[in-house]
Amino acid sequence: MTKQKQDISEEHEEHSGEQVAGPVTEEATGTEESTPAEPELSELEKAQNEAAEMKARYLRAVADLENYRKRIAREKQDIIRSAAANVVESLLPVLDNMKLGLQAAENHPEAKDVTFGFKMVDDQLKKSLAEQGLQELIPDGESFDPNHHECIAHQPSEEVAEDHIIQTVRAGYRLNDRLIRAANVIVSSGPVKEES
Repeated sequence: MTKQKQDISEEHEEHSGEQVAGPVTEEATGTEESTPAEPELSELEKAQNEAAEMKARYLRAVADLENYRKRIAREKQDIIRSAAANVVESLLPVLDNMKLGLQAAENHPEAKDVTFGFKMVDDQLKKSLAEQGLQELIPDGESFDPNHHECIAHQPSEEVAEDHIIQTVRAGYRLNDRLIRAANVIVSSGPVKEES
């Protein structure tokens, strides 16, 4: 009988071991099946996130390239304007001397034909420089602006209001909205004040 009991208890242990192993194996199998599904989802999400990041990088790179192109174009224009300003600035004394020469020639009627020829050259030079963006500033009668005019003297005037320009002594010049030389002017100090 003891042998029978021993066989029964061994069978019972085998069955109970199987029962315990059975559900554990199913649970293990259940977790094994759900575990591979999660990495697939996370890989998909990972790929989507990576694609979104790459798209954002691409758009940033395209915007940076466009900004770079615009900046280079602006810098190129600035360099061209700067070079033109240097050339024009070197020609300003020529314009001044031509103007002084023509004013002096007006006092000599016998040199009328020569004066006429130089006047044509002066006009042609001014026209060529105007095509490059040069603008002559002769602000007679305008209000004095220290940003564009250089006051060399004050004079009382009955005709010209106070702080307005009586006469331009030397013309100023602007090239493409950039002042390259301020006009030298005489500014009115208003009517003569009588002392009482």
